[in-house]
Amino acid sequence: MSHEHEGHDHNHDHEGHDHNHEEKEFITLVDDEGNESLYEILLTVDGQEEFQKNYVLVYPAGIDEDDDTEIELQAYAYTENDDGTEGELEEIETDAEWDMIEEVFNTFMADEDEE
Repeated sequence: MSHEHEGHDHNHDHEGHDHNHEEKEFITLVDDEGNESLYEILLTVDGQEEFQKNYVLVYPAGIDEDDDTEIELQAYAYTENDDGTEGELEEIETDAEWDMIEEVFNTFMADEDEE
């Protein structure tokens, strides 16, 4: 007697099960020569309590995440404009800020690995 379960297909449809639960956010950075590059926001870090500003970790948009290329992450201080519009990105100047961002990033990556 065979136990074939007809109609119980075990091919799980992975479409719609994207592990990114939130919409991707993009930001355009302009380099010193005026070239615009689209970056995807990986992570925002709330540094309001310590440094009165937030931070964003960004990487070049359009990179295939399965690719083994080293993704060049960049971090910036992010100050929102008072009227709530997109704020200014500034270079991060202190080691304390970098340390905080690295800590948050490491925690974020550890969480990602557990899924």
